Amino acid sequence: MVRMNNLINVSLLMGLFMASFSFTQKNDEMLNPMEIPQVVVENQLIAYNAGDIEAFMAVFHEDIKVYQYGNETPVAEGWDAVKAIYADLFQKSPDLHSTLLNRTVIGSKVLDYEYIVGRAGSDEPLFLVMIYEVKDGKIYKATSIRA
Repeated sequence: MVRMNNLINVSLLMGLFMASFSFTQKNDEMLNPMEIPQVVVENQLIAYNAGDIEAFMAVFHEDIKVYQYGNETPVAEGWDAVKAIYADLFQKSPDLHSTLLNRTVIGSKVLDYEYIVGRAGSDEPLFLVMIYEVKDGKIYKATSIRA
Protein backbone atom coordinates (compact mmCIF):
# COMPACT_ATOMS: atom_id res chain seq x y z
CA MET A 1 0.00 0.00 0.00
CA VAL A 2 2.82 2.43 0.90
CA ARG A 3 4.60 1.61 -2.35
CA MET A 4 1.37 2.30 -4.33
CA ASN A 5 0.88 5.66 -2.55
CA ASN A 6 4.48 6.62 -3.32
CA LEU A 7 3.96 5.70 -6.96
CA ILE A 8 0.80 7.81 -7.11
CA ASN A 9 2.58 10.75 -5.44
CA VAL A 10 5.50 10.50 -7.86
CA SER A 11 3.10 10.30 -10.81
CA LEU A 12 1.23 13.37 -9.60
CA LEU A 13 4.45 15.32 -9.09
CA MET A 14 5.71 14.33 -12.54
CA GLY A 15 2.39 15.43 -14.05
CA LEU A 16 2.63 18.81 -12.32
CA PHE A 17 6.26 19.15 -13.40
CA MET A 18 5.45 18.36 -17.01
CA ALA A 19 2.41 20.66 -16.95
CA SER A 20 4.63 23.53 -15.87
CA PHE A 21 6.54 23.12 -19.13
CA SER A 22 3.55 22.88 -21.41
CA PHE A 23 2.52 26.10 -23.08
CA THR A 24 -0.58 27.25 -24.89
CA GLN A 25 -0.60 26.57 -28.58
CA LYS A 26 -1.28 29.38 -31.03
CA ASN A 27 -2.96 28.50 -34.33
CA ASP A 28 -2.03 24.83 -33.89
CA GLU A 29 1.68 25.72 -33.73
CA MET A 30 3.94 25.65 -30.70
CA LEU A 31 5.02 29.03 -29.42
CA ASN A 32 8.51 30.19 -30.13
CA PRO A 33 10.37 29.86 -26.80
CA MET A 34 11.37 33.52 -27.14
CA GLU A 35 7.68 34.46 -26.98
CA ILE A 36 7.22 32.77 -23.60
CA PRO A 37 7.39 35.58 -21.03
CA GLN A 38 9.55 33.77 -18.47
CA VAL A 39 12.10 32.81 -21.14
CA VAL A 40 12.35 36.43 -22.31
CA VAL A 41 12.81 37.67 -18.73
CA GLU A 42 15.30 34.91 -17.89
CA ASN A 43 17.41 35.89 -20.93
CA GLN A 44 17.31 39.49 -19.68
CA LEU A 45 18.54 38.39 -16.24
CA ILE A 46 21.38 36.32 -17.71
CA ALA A 47 22.53 39.28 -19.83
CA TYR A 48 22.20 41.64 -16.82
CA ASN A 49 24.46 39.41 -14.73
CA ALA A 50 26.96 39.18 -17.59
CA GLY A 51 26.94 42.96 -18.03
CA ASP A 52 26.26 42.34 -21.72
CA ILE A 53 24.40 45.46 -22.87
CA GLU A 54 23.68 44.13 -26.38
CA ALA A 55 22.16 40.85 -25.16
CA PHE A 56 20.35 42.73 -22.40
CA MET A 57 18.74 45.17 -24.82
CA ALA A 58 17.86 42.45 -27.33
CA VAL A 59 14.84 41.46 -25.24
CA PHE A 60 13.37 44.97 -24.95
CA HIS A 61 10.71 46.43 -27.23
CA GLU A 62 11.71 49.64 -29.05
CA ASP A 63 8.96 51.47 -27.14
CA ILE A 64 9.99 50.14 -23.71
CA LYS A 65 8.83 52.14 -20.70
CA VAL A 66 10.46 51.76 -17.29
CA TYR A 67 8.59 52.86 -14.17
CA GLN A 68 9.07 53.02 -10.43
CA TYR A 69 5.96 51.66 -8.76
CA GLY A 70 3.51 54.41 -7.85
CA ASN A 71 4.81 56.94 -10.40
CA GLU A 72 2.81 57.59 -13.53
CA THR A 73 5.77 59.16 -15.34
CA PRO A 74 8.33 56.70 -16.72
CA VAL A 75 11.89 56.79 -15.42
CA ALA A 76 12.96 55.95 -18.97
CA GLU A 77 11.03 55.78 -22.20
CA GLY A 78 12.26 54.25 -25.43
CA TRP A 79 14.97 51.75 -26.31
CA ASP A 80 17.80 54.31 -26.57
CA ALA A 81 17.03 55.88 -23.17
CA VAL A 82 16.94 52.49 -21.45
CA LYS A 83 20.15 51.42 -23.16
CA ALA A 84 21.94 54.58 -22.00
CA ILE A 85 20.92 53.96 -18.36
CA TYR A 86 21.98 50.32 -18.32
CA ALA A 87 25.18 50.83 -20.33
CA ASP A 88 26.22 53.37 -17.69
CA LEU A 89 25.18 51.02 -14.85
CA PHE A 90 27.12 48.09 -16.33
CA GLN A 91 30.21 50.27 -16.82
CA LYS A 92 30.11 51.52 -13.22
CA SER A 93 29.27 48.11 -11.74
CA PRO A 94 31.81 45.41 -12.67
CA ASP A 95 30.60 43.21 -9.78
CA LEU A 96 26.89 43.70 -10.46
CA HIS A 97 24.86 40.56 -9.84
CA SER A 98 21.17 39.85 -9.35
CA THR A 99 20.05 36.68 -7.60
CA LEU A 100 16.52 35.63 -8.40
CA LEU A 101 14.76 34.80 -5.13
CA ASN A 102 11.33 34.13 -6.60
CA ARG A 103 9.56 34.32 -9.96
CA THR A 104 5.84 34.37 -10.57
CA VAL A 105 4.29 34.33 -14.03
CA ILE A 106 0.75 35.59 -14.58
CA GLY A 107 -0.09 35.52 -18.27
CA SER A 108 2.22 37.98 -20.03
CA LYS A 109 3.49 39.44 -16.73
CA VAL A 110 6.57 38.15 -14.94
CA LEU A 111 7.22 39.20 -11.34
CA ASP A 112 10.79 38.71 -10.16
CA TYR A 113 11.89 39.18 -6.56
CA GLU A 114 15.61 39.94 -6.77
CA TYR A 115 18.59 40.45 -4.48
CA ILE A 116 21.14 42.71 -6.19
CA VAL A 117 24.73 43.36 -5.13
CA GLY A 118 27.58 45.36 -6.65
CA ARG A 119 25.40 48.18 -7.97
CA ALA A 120 27.68 51.12 -8.85
CA GLY A 121 30.37 49.72 -6.56
CA SER A 122 28.13 49.84 -3.50
CA ASP A 123 28.38 47.25 -0.74
CA GLU A 124 24.72 47.88 0.07
CA PRO A 125 22.46 45.07 -1.18
CA LEU A 126 19.24 45.97 -2.93
CA PHE A 127 16.01 43.97 -2.69
CA LEU A 128 13.42 44.70 -5.32
CA VAL A 129 10.49 43.30 -7.21
CA MET A 130 10.48 43.78 -10.97
CA ILE A 131 7.24 43.45 -12.91
CA TYR A 132 7.94 42.78 -16.59
CA GLU A 133 5.21 42.89 -19.20
CA VAL A 134 6.01 40.94 -22.36
CA LYS A 135 4.37 41.25 -25.76
CA ASP A 136 5.50 39.62 -29.02
CA GLY A 137 8.62 38.23 -27.36
CA LYS A 138 9.84 41.59 -26.02
CA ILE A 139 9.61 43.40 -22.70
CA TYR A 140 7.58 46.52 -23.35
CA LYS A 141 7.03 47.65 -19.75
CA ALA A 142 9.14 47.20 -16.61
CA THR A 143 8.13 48.44 -13.18
CA SER A 144 10.37 48.32 -10.10
CA ILE A 145 9.25 48.13 -6.50
CA ARG A 146 12.11 48.78 -4.09
CA ALA A 147 12.12 47.51 -0.54
